[in-house]
Amino acid sequence: MSIVQEILERPVVPSLPLLVGSPSRAVAWRAGEPVPAGEFLAHVRLVAEALPDAVGAVNLCEDRYAFLVAFAALAIRGQFNLLPPSRAPHAVDEVMAHHPGAYAIGDLALDPAPAGYLRMPPLERVAPAYGDMPLLSADTVVAIGYTSGSTGKPKPNVKTWGSFVASNAGNARMLCAEVGPVFHTVATVPPQHMYGMEMSVMLPLQSDVGIHAGRPFFPADVATALAELPEPRVLVTTPVHLRALVESGITLPPLAAFVSATAPMPVELASAAQARFGAPLCEVFGSTETCVFASRRTATEDAWTLYEGTVLHPQPDGTLVEAPQLSEPVVLADIVTLHDDGRRFRLCGRNTDLLEIAGKRASLGDLNRRLMAIDGVRDGVLFQLDDADASGVRRIAGLVVAPGLTEQQVLVALRAAMDPVFLPRPLRMVAALPRNETGKLPRAELMALIRPAL
Repeated sequence: MSIVQEILERPVVPSLPLLVGSPSRAVAWRAGEPVPAGEFLAHVRLVAEALPDAVGAVNLCEDRYAFLVAFAALAIRGQFNLLPPSRAPHAVDEVMAHHPGAYAIGDLALDPAPAGYLRMPPLERVAPAYGDMPLLSADTVVAIGYTSGSTGKPKPNVKTWGSFVASNAGNARMLCAEVGPVFHTVATVPPQHMYGMEMSVMLPLQSDVGIHAGRPFFPADVATALAELPEPRVLVTTPVHLRALVESGITLPPLAAFVSATAPMPVELASAAQARFGAPLCEVFGSTETCVFASRRTATEDAWTLYEGTVLHPQPDGTLVEAPQLSEPVVLADIVTLHDDGRRFRLCGRNTDLLEIAGKRASLGDLNRRLMAIDGVRDGVLFQLDDADASGVRRIAGLVVAPGLTEQQVLVALRAAMDPVFLPRPLRMVAALPRNETGKLPRAELMALIRPAL
């Protein structure tokens, strides 16, 4: 085959717009004021001109609008956004070490600051500059996201513009069916996390959605942020944040829907949130490797509904996922059963969660649900140790937050709820678990906490 013929037969890679919708639509909300698409593009071009030549940058912006501008500026300069599992200095340094030539960009003065740190200029009000819409090739790498480290060392996952646009289509269809084609969102999760990226970066870029620039943490701050948005409002959150909202007794402005991910949502919590705030709770299912590919109404549905174009292939050790946003199938550790001609599935656990000790089997996820059901336990986690004991068994360890209870009282309650071979040895009472910004528990930090008890 000649070189000319080979070039002619190569598949055509489409170019896709950075932003969709009218120049006047609200991309974001800052201090109660909308930022129209035209002004957003003016900010993107301003920042893009100031970027150095490089392969990419760690996007450390705290303000969500600043993150959105930096993300887009890097993309149109042909640079990727590096998204570390956390913004802790050691995590940032580790990611940058794997990408020579990368720098870091943020909206705050940092001390200590990463090598080559670039602080963004203030994003003051500017005249809209819609102009020609920036186009990105579908195969342009725009982000490299790292897993949380909850099951081991964080791993990189490359994301192209085309894959993000495809995954956003599924999320937009799901949410538009719930709340309509136009809505405004507050997110309690950081944009650096893949769930936050999908729900608070890609939605305002590729759908008629306005995102609140803040990342509220405390219930009162969530209520204030929601009040700064027009209806319909959607709250993107996690089970940890949602539990705090329910237990706080706070009143929220009218909501059209909740969205939750990052950890399993207890049915009781979903039901309580819906009753308390009068809005449906939509739980989404995905991973850093796949992005979101299914959803369910947790309070009333046990099965998950797959997004359009997604196909699952159950395997003995997990599930093979085919989805529009994936260039090739991805194997997840989740074990599922298919229903309704393969359009819905039930989650049966993860192959990494399945335990076998002394010839007996259990699910780590189920054991953790039993722990959290104990009256007086506010938070807790059971996990399997890396090393075997003298008898060759990898024991279960536990960390529990339960003011007013002793280790012995927790163990007595657990003994009544599970087979004794799965009781945590050791069990340690702590003041708080080392949850990250999305509520996940990095394994390295769990091991550091349990080590004194080993």
